[in-house]
Amino acid sequence: MVGVRMRALLILLAGAADASGFQAPGAAEILRRSVEANQADWKAAPEYDYFERERKPGSVKTYHVRMIDGSPYQELVAADGKKLSAADEKEEEQKLQQVVRQRRSESASDRAGRVSRYQRDQKRVHALMQQLTQAFDFRLLGERRLGPYRVYVLRATARAGYHPPNLDCEVLTGMRGRLWIDTQTYQWVKVEARVMRPVSIAGFLARVQPGTHFELEKTPVGDGIWLPKHFAMKSNAKVLFVFRRRAQEDDTYFNYRKATVSN
Repeated sequence: MVGVRMRALLILLAGAADASGFQAPGAAEILRRSVEANQADWKAAPEYDYFERERKPGSVKTYHVRMIDGSPYQELVAADGKKLSAADEKEEEQKLQQVVRQRRSESASDRAGRVSRYQRDQKRVHALMQQLTQAFDFRLLGERRLGPYRVYVLRATARAGYHPPNLDCEVLTGMRGRLWIDTQTYQWVKVEARVMRPVSIAGFLARVQPGTHFELEKTPVGDGIWLPKHFAMKSNAKVLFVFRRRAQEDDTYFNYRKATVSN
């Protein structure tokens, strides 16, 4: 769950830049176009199926993530670099078909509740978007080449005097980041964020410590839409302010396809 929220935060960190933080000529236009591109990506994301390779210490799993009637379902397709056995593959297919049947036969209220749970984080992210222009100052550092792309490089720093309106927004107060924005499409090629001081990420239950680092890369998937290609996280947190928890995640996303009606 933390990884999902942080991916969203990184995308939004790129998409909600405020022109008041820039002094270089043309920066306001860069930001206007980049906000439009990010909004289009965010709205289109639920329309796609894709594969996700999840790497954690001691474990590598690959999932086919399918959008089925309004919310995603993860179908395991490989583990530790190997395809599933015929028996395990059959079992996963049976699970998939069972989910399809359940979702197609559920009541209107059950469906609404399921879709609402999926959209809950989406709505929280949208609320965060409204705060990001107030939480950060952005500075244009220049242009450079990043892989096949010519990019604008932007730096984001926590804005002095910002007062978060709720616990979710507290995480913004201790972060700084860097963005690489494609000069042709104004899409995000790469975003990095680092926690510089202890910040809350789950109300009074946990605080993320300095050294926590997040990285997101995006890729074009068609129709002018860019979606995540790679996400990496190394976190250092104290749960209940006492127990230290370190986590590491490295996820790769590929083979994006528009969700089919049969799902």
